[in-house]
Amino acid sequence: MSESAASAATALLDRIQAPEGAGRDIPDAATRDVIGRAPEHSVADLDDAIARARAAQPGWESLGHATRSELLIAAADAIDANAEALAHLLSREQGKPLNGPNARFELGACSAWLRTNAAIPIESQVLVDDETLHAELVYKAAGVVGAIGPWNWPLMITIWQIGPSLRMGNTVVAKPSEYTPLSVLAMLAVMNDVLPADVLIGVSGDREVGARLASHPDIDKIMFTGSTATGRRIIESSAGNLARLTLELGGNDAGIVLPGTEVSAIAQDLFWGAFINTGQTCAAMKRLYVHDSVYDEVVDALAEIAASVPMGNGLDEDNVLGPLQNRAQFDIVSRLVEEARGRGARVVTGGEAAPELGELFYRPTIVADIDNDAALVQEEQFGPALPVIRYSDVDDAFALANAVDVGLGASVWSSDPEAAREAATRMESGTVWINSHGGLHPMVPFGGVKSSGYGLEFGVEGLKSVAVTQVVSGPGRKAQA
Repeated sequence: MSESAASAATALLDRIQAPEGAGRDIPDAATRDVIGRAPEHSVADLDDAIARARAAQPGWESLGHATRSELLIAAADAIDANAEALAHLLSREQGKPLNGPNARFELGACSAWLRTNAAIPIESQVLVDDETLHAELVYKAAGVVGAIGPWNWPLMITIWQIGPSLRMGNTVVAKPSEYTPLSVLAMLAVMNDVLPADVLIGVSGDREVGARLASHPDIDKIMFTGSTATGRRIIESSAGNLARLTLELGGNDAGIVLPGTEVSAIAQDLFWGAFINTGQTCAAMKRLYVHDSVYDEVVDALAEIAASVPMGNGLDEDNVLGPLQNRAQFDIVSRLVEEARGRGARVVTGGEAAPELGELFYRPTIVADIDNDAALVQEEQFGPALPVIRYSDVDDAFALANAVDVGLGASVWSSDPEAAREAATRMESGTVWINSHGGLHPMVPFGGVKSSGYGLEFGVEGLKSVAVTQVVSGPGRKAQA
């Protein structure tokens, strides 16, 4: 990272952080040094932000799709122009390295998703068109959207929420995670250099502010990515304001390697399907079921990769794995691995902290010969530890993979394309990948089943999810003649 990018990051930080002596200190995930001070907005500040967004919404919607799309492209240009500075701030605050599928990758995704949302056509649907009736289904702005983001992909997921919302004519009040507010507020500031006033407002606050946003009577739509427990509370809050919901909640994604699969062809993709963002990804692979015929080969291949991947401070250009973002998540990973070890599972590589790298670093860990009922298998670890479970009967593997009460993503791995596609239909999840895991595309809808939430994001379906429908019904062709 160049000195100029670091200076630019400091300038961005100065635009959004709280004054000296105010706000809340935010630590560098790798070094634990203080990066800056997050503003601490109150419930009263939130109420004011929602009122401003409500007042700005009719004018924003009246601009029309073409003008709003032009402004979204301008916002994407602004992000691109500040990408290195934002990546620097993101790497420090979240912990993910600059390179690999990490900080620079995340900034590129922000721009790409905005541009795609600007380009998607959204047409009315003709329902009936005959001699007696012409009826169309049209899509209009919902109103004011509350966007509540997570700490693992704070910028990208915020864009997933606000991009389609703005395109459809909504205004947005965005609340970043308490762990990663600075990078999100900096990105919003950059976007607001080109957007009209009060169309997009960031509010940084505690859980009380988040709860008020979810239940506020002037919020028409909530988009939330985070834990299932918090998602349930948001659902309860929506009974009061009847806000529409899109919820992307917890996952415990399973992968199944089918018999006879060529391991060398899939090993790298298997690894990154689990360890992207140091395992801190909702749709990362959290459990891997491998057939007897290739089990040892898969375990050895994953362990070799895990032991060789560079881990350390994200600002070092050579690293591609970083720390856990916060102490609570570090403790969860440590507890689950120790529980597995205590019940006889084999820790093939890793299985311990890396204090020489920093306080929250945990070595990439492969755990083999583990029972399916171990906590590391049944709970979402959300970190750099992958349990590999042996199976002999394919039907048993699908039964075990589907037994949990979440279903965000899943994957099947095979050298036989036909067998893989048949196997994919047996997985109970919103998305199933074949010979990969976790890849997303801005035109391909994404959402979970079971306790992983509901509602779709991305593509045309994503635009519809932040709209309300209206049926316009009138005379048919005979009456018009």
